[in-house]
Amino acid sequence: MNLLIKNGRVIDPSQKIDDTLDVLVENGLVKEIGKGLAAPAGVETIDAAGTYVVPGLIDMHVHLRDPGLEYKEDIISGTKAAAAGGFTSVCCMPNTKPVTDNKTVASYIINKAKAEGFCNVFPVGSITYGLSGERMAEMGELKESGCVAVSDDGKPVDNSELMMRSLQYAAGIGIMVISHAEELELVGDGVMNEGFTSTELGLKGIPRVAEDIATARETMLAEYAGVPIHIAHVSTKGSVRIIREAKARGVKVTCETAPHYFSLTDDAVRGYNTSAKMNPPLREAEDVAAIKEGLNDGTIDAIATDHAPHHQDEKDVEFNVAMNGIIGLETSLPLSLVLVDEGVLTLKQLIEKMSCNPSDILGLNRATLRTGAIADITLIDPKLEWIVEADKLASKSKNSPWLGKKMKGAAVATIVGGKLVFKR
Repeated sequence: MNLLIKNGRVIDPSQKIDDTLDVLVENGLVKEIGKGLAAPAGVETIDAAGTYVVPGLIDMHVHLRDPGLEYKEDIISGTKAAAAGGFTSVCCMPNTKPVTDNKTVASYIINKAKAEGFCNVFPVGSITYGLSGERMAEMGELKESGCVAVSDDGKPVDNSELMMRSLQYAAGIGIMVISHAEELELVGDGVMNEGFTSTELGLKGIPRVAEDIATARETMLAEYAGVPIHIAHVSTKGSVRIIREAKARGVKVTCETAPHYFSLTDDAVRGYNTSAKMNPPLREAEDVAAIKEGLNDGTIDAIATDHAPHHQDEKDVEFNVAMNGIIGLETSLPLSLVLVDEGVLTLKQLIEKMSCNPSDILGLNRATLRTGAIADITLIDPKLEWIVEADKLASKSKNSPWLGKKMKGAAVATIVGGKLVFKR
């Protein structure tokens, strides 16, 4: 498919472009960017007036649940939700059944995504076999099979010696380690953030320091070994401070947060709302403020959804036994655009955190509209208002705290490799 995108506000941080321009796409690649481009014969024209035309959004942290947990989500429904949210690429975590700890599972994910998916899918392999935290997986094999990072996401690697060796080995073969930073002994049987709200609701709390201690350990291991590390789903003011200070010392640490950590506090749990139950848990107002400050000053490199679909039967239960996690692919963009309205981020910075930085951190070679680049492009209408309705979400699961809420801003077209895969 050949396309000419006309009259959009093109924002491409990789080229320092922010101007009303046209973008010509031919044979899956960006052919030309300029003003007043004419459409060659047989080229479909998209009028992008009033929209932002940006490098395709990249979500570096999703759970597609495929293979093995397809009743929650699968590669087809998950990538359809991603495309509807404006994402041209997603990186899927390894806590599938079986775990993505070998070439067979990684190849299955890649092949199914290529055959039936609506966006690019880059698998993340596990650090340890079976997410056991006991024996390092064959990272070289995982990288060769197409994995772009390794993580035991959902579980921390408790053994510090094993974690350091994993960091060293991964650095040696050029693959990123993504850490789930959590001290399980402090988490115990906690189910939400420890604080006033947990006390009032009579729910066992998880102290912030459970994340902070683990974040400190990871940055210290990376510093000692002189190798990179990426910290997933940062949620506390302490973690932001620790990472900021580590970066100032020259530690090769990057990190991400998720929209729910700068949009909600643990007050959302009131009423024992299981759609607000996640791990790490929603924190307090001072943490939200620190997350925004970290985004503003560059401490936090990326915004990722941690899209975690669950079946209704796993959420419509007592709070203590409900599964952790919410869906986020279709609400991430409007929630993140609020940061621009609030002056926390500029549009350029938002695109960097939702496209350029994830690509750079994981070496995806995407997130640019340069001539000759793969034509992964997102068109965003920042003024479009819509309601989050369960029956209109592409995801199989509907576990979102924003059901029934009004959103402002949405992807109106998503182009993957020159192919229009979503149009609102």
